[in-house]
Amino acid sequence: MSTALVRLEITRALRNKKFLFFTVIYPAALFLMIGGTQNGKIPVFGTELTMAAFYMVAMASFGALTAVLMGNSERIAKEREKGWVRQLRLTALPGRGYVLAKIASAAVVSLPSIVVVFVVAAAVKDVRFDAWQWFALTGAIWAGSLVFAALGVAIGYLVSGDTARPVTMIIYFGLSILGGLWMPTTVYPQWLQDIAEWLPTHAYAALGQAIELGDAPHAKDVAILAVYFVLFAGGAAWLYRKDTLKA
Repeated sequence: MSTALVRLEITRALRNKKFLFFTVIYPAALFLMIGGTQNGKIPVFGTELTMAAFYMVAMASFGALTAVLMGNSERIAKEREKGWVRQLRLTALPGRGYVLAKIASAAVVSLPSIVVVFVVAAAVKDVRFDAWQWFALTGAIWAGSLVFAALGVAIGYLVSGDTARPVTMIIYFGLSILGGLWMPTTVYPQWLQDIAEWLPTHAYAALGQAIELGDAPHAKDVAILAVYFVLFAGGAAWLYRKDTLKA
């Protein structure tokens, strides 16, 4: 049942042209507008990364974040109101199966957004890495997106269909900007840098940045993402059960 639900969710997402535009084309376009206009040899302030390399990881992460967070929250909130989730409760699908199916399907559709940004960066800005780095970058950013997929499920069960979009947008842009996906956190005042260091988006971007420098992702960043994933996934499962009891 869970596998069938994952296939259904993926099919629905791939048929949504607006969703595909904002998750696949939009991040690559932003890379060209922000990172693509910068001198590819100038390092980002406070880092050893060039502008092109920094924004490639930032926009790939931002695209995956868009796919899993925006794609999950509003859809789930509206499904609850339309009674789709209530119908699923009548099947043998357990609560954890529904949550995991939503997270898995969102992660699958996030992969194209990552790959397209990488292709554009390599073709337009001549970004070059070893083969292992490209594979590691793709795997790290893809796996890290599961954290935000779980957050999207939790938001979908926390708010109504009418408030899902504004609430998600506030969280979406807040995490993106404060976490350093739109600009390096090194340009922020120190107090804001101290806050950003503990945000999931900051740790998420740091995974790819470490790989670009030829290192393994830092244990602190991996641990931060793991803790957030447990919190978000656990919260989503709890909210699902709570919603079940109310029905």
